[in-house]
Amino acid sequence: MDLLRFITAGSVDDGKSTLIGRLLYDSKNILIDQLEALERSTKNRSDGSVDLALLTDGLRAEREQGITIDVAYRYFSTPKRKFIIADAPGHVQYTRNMITGASNTNLIIILVDARQGVVEQTRRHSIIASLLKIPHVIVAINKMDLVEYSQDVFNNIAIEYSEVAKQLGLNEVIYIPISALNGDNIVDRSENITWYDGKPLLELLEEIEIDHDINLDDARFQVQFVIRPQTEELHDYRGYAGKVVSGIYRKGDKVRVLPQDIETTISKLEAGGKEVNEVFAPQSVVIQLSDDIDISRGDSIVKTDDLPNVSNELEVLLCWMDEKPLQPGNKYLLQHNSRLVKAIVRNIEYKLDVNTLQQQVPEGSVRLNEVAKATIKTASSLVYDSFARISANGSAVLIDETSNSTVAAVLINS
Repeated sequence: MDLLRFITAGSVDDGKSTLIGRLLYDSKNILIDQLEALERSTKNRSDGSVDLALLTDGLRAEREQGITIDVAYRYFSTPKRKFIIADAPGHVQYTRNMITGASNTNLIIILVDARQGVVEQTRRHSIIASLLKIPHVIVAINKMDLVEYSQDVFNNIAIEYSEVAKQLGLNEVIYIPISALNGDNIVDRSENITWYDGKPLLELLEEIEIDHDINLDDARFQVQFVIRPQTEELHDYRGYAGKVVSGIYRKGDKVRVLPQDIETTISKLEAGGKEVNEVFAPQSVVIQLSDDIDISRGDSIVKTDDLPNVSNELEVLLCWMDEKPLQPGNKYLLQHNSRLVKAIVRNIEYKLDVNTLQQQVPEGSVRLNEVAKATIKTASSLVYDSFARISANGSAVLIDETSNSTVAAVLINS
Protein backbone atom coordinates (compact mmCIF):
# COMPACT_ATOMS: atom_id res chain seq x y z
CA MET A 1 0.00 0.00 0.00
CA ASP A 2 1.53 3.33 -1.04
CA LEU A 3 1.69 6.57 0.94
CA LEU A 4 0.33 9.95 -0.18
CA ARG A 5 1.60 13.07 1.56
CA PHE A 6 -0.58 16.11 1.10
CA ILE A 7 -1.02 19.56 2.60
CA THR A 8 -4.02 21.83 3.01
CA ALA A 9 -3.56 25.56 2.47
CA GLY A 10 -5.73 28.64 2.25
CA SER A 11 -6.64 31.86 4.00
CA VAL A 12 -7.65 32.10 7.64
CA ASP A 13 -11.14 30.68 8.26
CA ASP A 14 -11.31 28.96 4.87
CA GLY A 15 -11.92 25.71 6.78
CA LYS A 16 -8.62 23.78 6.48
CA SER A 17 -8.72 22.26 9.96
CA THR A 18 -12.42 21.47 9.64
CA LEU A 19 -11.76 19.74 6.31
CA ILE A 20 -9.11 17.48 7.83
CA GLY A 21 -11.33 16.81 10.84
CA ARG A 22 -14.17 15.86 8.52
CA LEU A 23 -11.89 13.50 6.56
CA LEU A 24 -10.82 11.75 9.76
CA TYR A 25 -14.34 11.73 11.23
CA ASP A 26 -16.24 10.47 8.19
CA SER A 27 -13.59 7.90 7.24
CA LYS A 28 -13.76 6.43 10.78
CA ASN A 29 -10.13 7.30 11.55
CA ILE A 30 -10.81 8.83 14.98
CA LEU A 31 -10.24 6.72 18.08
CA ILE A 32 -13.10 6.47 20.59
CA ASP A 33 -11.17 8.36 23.29
CA GLN A 34 -10.36 11.14 20.79
CA LEU A 35 -14.02 11.42 19.85
CA GLU A 36 -15.12 11.54 23.50
CA ALA A 37 -12.57 14.27 24.25
CA LEU A 38 -13.71 16.20 21.18
CA GLU A 39 -17.36 16.00 22.24
CA ARG A 40 -16.49 17.19 25.77
CA SER A 41 -14.52 20.16 24.46
CA THR A 42 -17.43 21.34 22.28
CA LYS A 43 -20.38 20.44 24.46
CA ASN A 44 -21.32 24.09 24.93
CA ARG A 45 -21.79 24.83 21.23
CA SER A 46 -25.28 26.22 20.70
CA ASP A 47 -26.12 23.88 17.82
CA GLY A 48 -24.83 20.78 19.59
CA SER A 49 -22.38 19.96 16.79
CA VAL A 50 -18.81 18.77 17.16
CA ASP A 51 -16.00 21.22 16.30
CA LEU A 52 -13.91 19.05 13.97
CA ALA A 53 -11.19 21.70 13.66
CA LEU A 54 -10.00 20.83 17.18
CA LEU A 55 -8.63 17.54 15.86
CA THR A 56 -5.77 19.46 14.28
CA ASP A 57 -5.65 22.75 16.21
CA GLY A 58 -3.51 21.28 18.94
CA LEU A 59 -1.77 24.29 20.47
CA ARG A 60 -3.48 26.25 23.23
CA ALA A 61 -2.89 29.49 21.30
CA GLU A 62 -4.59 27.97 18.27
CA ARG A 63 -7.64 26.90 20.22
CA GLU A 64 -7.94 30.28 21.94
CA GLN A 65 -7.64 32.28 18.70
CA GLY A 66 -9.42 29.80 16.43
CA ILE A 67 -6.52 29.79 13.96
CA THR A 68 -3.76 27.40 12.91
CA ILE A 69 -0.24 28.57 13.84
CA ASP A 70 1.98 25.50 13.64
CA VAL A 71 1.89 22.82 10.95
CA ALA A 72 -0.23 19.96 12.32
CA TYR A 73 0.48 16.49 10.96
CA ARG A 74 -2.07 13.68 11.00
CA TYR A 75 -1.89 10.11 9.76
CA PHE A 76 -4.80 8.06 8.53
CA SER A 77 -5.46 5.21 6.14
CA THR A 78 -8.15 3.56 4.06
CA PRO A 79 -8.13 0.09 2.49
CA LYS A 80 -6.64 1.68 -0.65
CA ARG A 81 -3.91 4.03 0.61
CA LYS A 82 -2.07 5.51 3.59
CA PHE A 83 -1.99 9.28 4.10
CA ILE A 84 0.04 11.90 5.95
CA ILE A 85 -1.74 15.26 6.13
CA ALA A 86 -0.08 18.58 6.89
CA ASP A 87 -2.47 21.33 7.99
CA ALA A 88 -0.67 24.60 7.15
CA PRO A 89 -1.42 27.98 8.76
CA GLY A 90 -3.24 30.58 6.68
CA HIS A 91 -1.80 33.76 8.24
CA VAL A 92 0.77 35.63 6.14
CA GLN A 93 3.10 35.79 9.17
CA TYR A 94 3.27 31.97 9.23
CA THR A 95 4.20 31.52 5.57
CA ARG A 96 7.47 29.87 6.68
CA ASN A 97 5.48 27.14 8.43
CA MET A 98 3.49 26.51 5.25
CA ILE A 99 6.68 26.12 3.19
CA THR A 100 8.10 23.68 5.73
CA GLY A 101 4.96 21.57 5.61
CA ALA A 102 4.77 21.61 1.81
CA SER A 103 8.42 20.78 1.16
CA ASN A 104 7.97 17.01 0.65
CA THR A 105 4.33 16.61 -0.32
CA ASN A 106 2.84 14.92 -3.38
CA LEU A 107 -0.29 17.04 -3.44
CA ILE A 108 -1.71 20.32 -2.17
CA ILE A 109 -5.35 21.07 -1.43
CA ILE A 110 -5.92 24.81 -1.78
CA LEU A 111 -9.13 25.85 -0.07
CA VAL A 112 -11.10 28.79 -1.40
CA ASP A 113 -14.04 30.32 0.46
CA ALA A 114 -16.96 30.28 -2.00
CA ARG A 115 -18.05 33.68 -0.69
CA GLN A 116 -14.63 35.31 -1.16
CA GLY A 117 -13.22 33.69 -4.29
CA VAL A 118 -9.51 33.87 -5.14
CA VAL A 119 -7.76 36.17 -2.63
CA GLU A 120 -4.17 37.19 -1.89
CA GLN A 121 -3.38 34.13 0.24
CA THR A 122 -4.79 31.87 -2.47
CA ARG A 123 -2.27 33.34 -4.90
CA ARG A 124 0.53 33.23 -2.31
CA HIS A 125 0.01 29.56 -1.55
CA SER A 126 -0.35 28.74 -5.24
CA ILE A 127 2.96 30.46 -5.98
CA ILE A 128 4.63 28.49 -3.19
CA ALA A 129 3.17 25.30 -4.67
CA SER A 130 4.68 26.21 -8.04
CA LEU A 131 8.07 27.08 -6.53
CA LEU A 132 8.15 23.76 -4.65
CA LYS A 133 7.08 21.87 -7.79
CA ILE A 134 4.19 20.12 -6.03
CA PRO A 135 2.94 17.86 -8.82
CA HIS A 136 -0.78 17.64 -7.96
CA VAL A 137 -3.17 20.45 -7.03
CA ILE A 138 -6.77 20.19 -5.85
CA VAL A 139 -8.73 23.45 -5.55
CA ALA A 140 -11.47 22.77 -3.02
CA ILE A 141 -14.10 25.50 -3.15
CA ASN A 142 -15.45 25.33 0.39
CA LYS A 143 -18.54 26.64 2.18
CA MET A 144 -20.76 25.95 -0.79
CA ASP A 145 -23.64 25.68 1.68
CA LEU A 146 -23.29 29.43 2.33
CA VAL A 147 -23.83 30.26 -1.35
CA GLU A 148 -26.78 27.88 -1.73
CA TYR A 149 -24.61 25.33 -3.58
CA SER A 150 -24.53 27.62 -6.62
CA GLN A 151 -22.97 26.12 -9.73
CA ASP A 152 -22.36 29.62 -11.14
CA VAL A 153 -20.33 30.60 -8.07
CA PHE A 154 -18.24 27.44 -8.41
CA ASN A 155 -17.68 27.91 -12.15
CA ASN A 156 -16.66 31.57 -11.77
CA ILE A 157 -14.08 30.74 -9.09
CA ALA A 158 -12.72 27.86 -11.19
CA ILE A 159 -12.35 30.17 -14.20
CA GLU A 160 -10.62 32.82 -12.06
CA TYR A 161 -8.20 30.31 -10.54
CA SER A 162 -7.42 28.73 -13.91
CA GLU A 163 -5.77 32.03 -14.91
CA VAL A 164 -3.57 31.82 -11.80
CA ALA A 165 -2.72 28.20 -12.59
CA LYS A 166 -1.83 29.06 -16.18
CA GLN A 167 0.47 31.88 -15.08
CA LEU A 168 2.27 29.64 -12.57
CA GLY A 169 2.49 26.57 -14.78
CA LEU A 170 0.29 24.41 -12.54
CA ASN A 171 -0.80 21.81 -15.06
CA GLU A 172 -2.68 19.15 -13.12
CA VAL A 173 -5.43 21.05 -11.26
CA ILE A 174 -8.70 19.46 -10.10
CA TYR A 175 -11.64 21.58 -8.92
CA ILE A 176 -14.19 20.26 -6.44
CA PRO A 177 -17.13 21.98 -4.63
CA ILE A 178 -17.35 21.03 -0.94
CA SER A 179 -18.76 21.93 2.44
CA ALA A 180 -16.29 20.70 5.07
CA LEU A 181 -18.69 21.62 7.86
CA ASN A 182 -21.57 19.56 6.47
CA GLY A 183 -19.49 16.86 4.80
CA ASP A 184 -20.56 17.58 1.21
CA ASN A 185 -18.21 15.83 -1.27
CA ILE A 186 -15.65 15.00 1.43
CA VAL A 187 -16.00 11.23 1.86
CA ASP A 188 -19.37 10.69 0.18
CA ARG A 189 -20.88 12.32 -2.88
CA SER A 190 -23.06 15.31 -1.94
CA GLU A 191 -26.81 15.12 -2.40
CA ASN A 192 -26.89 18.93 -2.40
CA ILE A 193 -24.51 19.33 -5.37
CA THR A 194 -26.15 17.15 -7.98
CA TRP A 195 -24.68 19.21 -10.83
CA TYR A 196 -21.13 18.09 -9.91
CA ASP A 197 -20.31 14.82 -11.67
CA GLY A 198 -16.80 14.38 -10.29
CA LYS A 199 -15.55 12.23 -7.42
CA PRO A 200 -15.66 13.17 -3.72
CA LEU A 201 -12.40 14.34 -2.18
CA LEU A 202 -11.38 11.12 -0.42
CA GLU A 203 -11.89 9.10 -3.58
CA LEU A 204 -9.70 11.57 -5.49
CA LEU A 205 -6.99 11.23 -2.85
CA GLU A 206 -7.19 7.44 -2.98
CA GLU A 207 -6.94 7.21 -6.76
CA ILE A 208 -4.59 10.00 -7.82
CA GLU A 209 -1.48 8.53 -9.49
CA ILE A 210 1.81 9.31 -7.72
CA ASP A 211 4.08 6.62 -9.20
CA HIS A 212 5.54 9.10 -11.70
CA ASP A 213 6.36 11.59 -8.91
CA ILE A 214 9.47 9.53 -8.07
CA ASN A 215 12.43 9.98 -10.41
CA LEU A 216 13.65 6.52 -11.40
CA ASP A 217 15.88 7.74 -14.24
CA ASP A 218 18.67 9.64 -12.44
CA ALA A 219 20.50 7.50 -9.86
CA ARG A 220 21.38 9.41 -6.68
CA PHE A 221 22.47 7.93 -3.33
CA GLN A 222 23.97 9.82 -0.41
CA VAL A 223 25.76 7.99 2.39
CA GLN A 224 24.24 8.40 5.84
CA PHE A 225 26.35 5.88 7.74
CA VAL A 226 29.46 3.79 7.08
CA ILE A 227 29.01 0.26 8.48
CA ARG A 228 32.24 -1.36 9.73
CA PRO A 229 31.42 -4.16 12.23
CA GLN A 230 35.11 -5.27 12.41
CA THR A 231 34.14 -8.60 13.93
CA GLU A 232 35.81 -11.92 13.21
CA GLU A 233 32.83 -12.99 11.15
CA LEU A 234 32.63 -9.69 9.23
CA HIS A 235 36.26 -8.62 9.36
CA ASP A 236 36.34 -7.07 5.87
CA TYR A 237 32.74 -5.84 5.75
CA ARG A 238 32.33 -2.23 4.63
CA GLY A 239 28.82 -1.08 3.73
CA TYR A 240 27.39 2.32 3.00
CA ALA A 241 23.89 2.85 4.40
CA GLY A 242 21.51 5.52 3.18
CA LYS A 243 18.38 6.29 1.22
CA VAL A 244 18.16 6.04 -2.54
CA VAL A 245 17.25 9.63 -3.40
CA SER A 246 16.28 8.78 -6.97
CA GLY A 247 16.88 6.22 -9.68
CA ILE A 248 17.70 2.50 -9.67
CA TYR A 249 20.91 0.70 -8.67
CA ARG A 250 21.82 -2.85 -9.67
CA LYS A 251 24.56 -5.23 -8.64
CA GLY A 252 27.47 -4.81 -11.06
CA ASP A 253 26.68 -1.19 -11.96
CA LYS A 254 29.63 1.09 -12.60
CA VAL A 255 29.38 4.03 -10.22
CA ARG A 256 31.31 7.12 -9.30
CA VAL A 257 31.93 8.32 -5.74
CA LEU A 258 31.59 12.10 -5.43
CA PRO A 259 32.99 14.62 -4.66
CA GLN A 260 36.18 12.46 -4.64
CA ASP A 261 35.48 11.51 -8.29
CA ILE A 262 36.54 7.87 -7.97
CA GLU A 263 35.09 5.17 -10.22
CA THR A 264 34.21 1.71 -8.89
CA THR A 265 31.58 -1.05 -9.15
CA ILE A 266 28.68 -2.14 -6.93
CA SER A 267 29.55 -5.57 -5.51
CA LYS A 268 26.51 -6.15 -3.30
CA LEU A 269 23.17 -4.55 -2.42
CA GLU A 270 21.13 -5.06 0.75
CA ALA A 271 17.55 -4.01 1.51
CA GLY A 272 15.60 -4.97 4.60
CA GLY A 273 18.55 -7.00 5.87
CA LYS A 274 18.61 -9.23 2.77
CA GLU A 275 20.88 -9.28 -0.26
CA VAL A 276 19.09 -8.16 -3.44
CA ASN A 277 20.03 -7.57 -7.06
CA GLU A 278 18.27 -4.22 -7.43
CA VAL A 279 17.26 -1.25 -5.27
CA PHE A 280 15.33 1.90 -6.15
CA ALA A 281 14.03 5.17 -4.73
CA PRO A 282 12.90 5.77 -2.06
CA GLN A 283 14.29 2.62 -0.39
CA SER A 284 16.75 2.69 2.51
CA VAL A 285 19.57 0.33 1.56
CA VAL A 286 23.20 -0.69 2.07
CA ILE A 287 25.60 -0.53 -0.87
CA GLN A 288 28.92 -2.40 -0.95
CA LEU A 289 31.63 -1.50 -3.46
CA SER A 290 34.32 -3.61 -5.09
CA ASP A 291 37.12 -1.20 -4.07
CA ASP A 292 38.17 0.15 -0.68
CA ILE A 293 37.58 3.89 -0.91
CA ASP A 294 37.68 6.55 1.79
CA ILE A 295 33.97 7.41 1.92
CA SER A 296 32.29 9.47 4.65
CA ARG A 297 28.81 10.54 5.64
CA GLY A 298 27.41 12.93 3.04
CA ASP A 299 29.38 11.55 0.09
CA SER A 300 27.39 10.49 -2.98
CA ILE A 301 27.36 7.34 -5.10
CA VAL A 302 26.02 7.95 -8.62
CA LYS A 303 26.08 6.13 -11.94
CA THR A 304 28.90 7.01 -14.30
CA ASP A 305 26.61 7.79 -17.24
CA ASP A 306 24.52 10.38 -15.38
CA LEU A 307 26.52 12.81 -13.26
CA PRO A 308 25.10 15.55 -11.03
CA ASN A 309 26.63 18.98 -10.37
CA VAL A 310 29.64 19.23 -8.06
CA SER A 311 30.45 22.73 -6.84
CA ASN A 312 30.94 24.89 -3.76
CA GLU A 313 29.07 27.86 -5.23
CA LEU A 314 25.30 27.62 -5.53
CA GLU A 315 22.63 29.81 -7.05
CA VAL A 316 19.56 29.36 -4.87
CA LEU A 317 16.07 30.56 -4.17
CA LEU A 318 15.55 30.74 -0.42
CA CYS A 319 12.66 31.46 1.93
CA TRP A 320 13.87 33.29 5.00
CA MET A 321 12.40 31.84 8.20
CA ASP A 322 14.14 33.76 10.98
CA GLU A 323 13.30 36.93 12.89
CA LYS A 324 16.87 38.15 12.39
CA PRO A 325 17.24 39.47 8.80
CA LEU A 326 19.56 37.86 6.29
CA GLN A 327 22.38 40.09 5.08
CA PRO A 328 25.13 39.37 2.54
CA GLY A 329 28.19 38.00 4.27
CA ASN A 330 26.29 36.13 6.99
CA LYS A 331 27.72 32.69 7.81
CA TYR A 332 25.64 29.56 8.44
CA LEU A 333 25.65 25.78 8.22
CA LEU A 334 24.05 24.25 5.14
CA GLN A 335 22.36 20.86 5.51
CA HIS A 336 21.96 19.05 2.19
CA ASN A 337 20.38 15.68 3.00
CA SER A 338 23.02 14.05 5.24
CA ARG A 339 25.87 16.40 4.24
CA LEU A 340 26.53 19.33 6.60
CA VAL A 341 28.95 22.08 5.53
CA LYS A 342 29.83 25.63 6.51
CA ALA A 343 28.41 28.26 4.17
CA ILE A 344 28.32 31.99 3.55
CA VAL A 345 25.65 33.97 1.71
CA ARG A 346 27.77 35.95 -0.74
CA ASN A 347 25.13 38.16 -2.32
CA ILE A 348 21.39 38.67 -2.69
CA GLU A 349 20.40 39.19 -6.32
CA TYR A 350 16.73 40.06 -5.84
CA LYS A 351 13.65 39.46 -3.72
CA LEU A 352 10.65 37.69 -5.19
CA ASP A 353 7.21 39.15 -4.55
CA VAL A 354 5.22 35.98 -3.83
CA ASN A 355 1.98 37.76 -4.69
CA THR A 356 2.99 38.89 -8.19
CA LEU A 357 6.25 36.97 -8.96
CA GLN A 358 7.89 40.34 -9.66
CA GLN A 359 11.59 40.71 -8.89
CA GLN A 360 12.39 43.47 -6.37
CA VAL A 361 15.57 45.29 -5.34
CA PRO A 362 16.84 43.55 -2.17
CA GLU A 363 17.75 46.80 -0.34
CA GLY A 364 20.38 45.17 1.81
CA SER A 365 18.55 42.42 3.72
CA VAL A 366 15.92 39.70 3.54
CA ARG A 367 13.32 39.56 6.30
CA LEU A 368 11.05 36.92 7.78
CA ASN A 369 8.87 35.09 5.21
CA GLU A 370 10.53 36.83 2.25
CA VAL A 371 11.80 34.84 -0.75
CA ALA A 372 15.05 35.83 -2.45
CA LYS A 373 17.48 34.75 -5.15
CA ALA A 374 20.97 34.48 -3.67
CA THR A 375 24.44 32.99 -4.11
CA ILE A 376 25.80 30.70 -1.41
CA LYS A 377 29.39 29.56 -1.14
CA THR A 378 30.20 26.43 0.85
CA ALA A 379 33.44 25.39 2.56
CA SER A 380 33.50 22.10 0.64
CA SER A 381 31.86 20.89 -2.54
CA LEU A 382 28.26 19.74 -2.70
CA VAL A 383 26.91 17.05 -5.02
CA TYR A 384 23.53 18.27 -6.18
CA ASP A 385 20.97 18.66 -8.95
CA SER A 386 18.67 21.56 -9.65
CA PHE A 387 15.47 21.46 -7.62
CA ALA A 388 13.48 21.43 -10.84
CA ARG A 389 15.22 18.21 -11.95
CA ILE A 390 15.42 16.22 -8.69
CA SER A 391 13.78 18.06 -5.83
CA ALA A 392 15.11 15.68 -3.15
CA ASN A 393 18.70 16.34 -4.29
CA GLY A 394 18.17 20.02 -5.02
CA SER A 395 16.92 21.25 -1.66
CA ALA A 396 18.66 22.15 1.58
CA VAL A 397 18.29 24.25 4.72
CA LEU A 398 20.44 26.95 6.29
CA ILE A 399 21.09 26.54 10.01
CA ASP A 400 22.21 29.16 12.52
CA GLU A 401 25.32 27.65 14.09
CA THR A 402 24.79 29.44 17.41
CA SER A 403 21.17 28.54 18.06
CA ASN A 404 21.14 25.36 15.90
CA SER A 405 17.82 26.50 14.44
CA THR A 406 16.75 26.43 10.78
CA VAL A 407 16.72 29.94 9.29
CA ALA A 408 15.97 29.28 5.61
CA ALA A 409 14.57 26.72 3.21
CA VAL A 410 16.81 26.52 0.12
CA LEU A 411 15.95 25.49 -3.44
CA ILE A 412 19.18 25.01 -5.40
CA ASN A 413 19.58 26.36 -8.93
CA SER A 414 15.94 27.46 -9.18
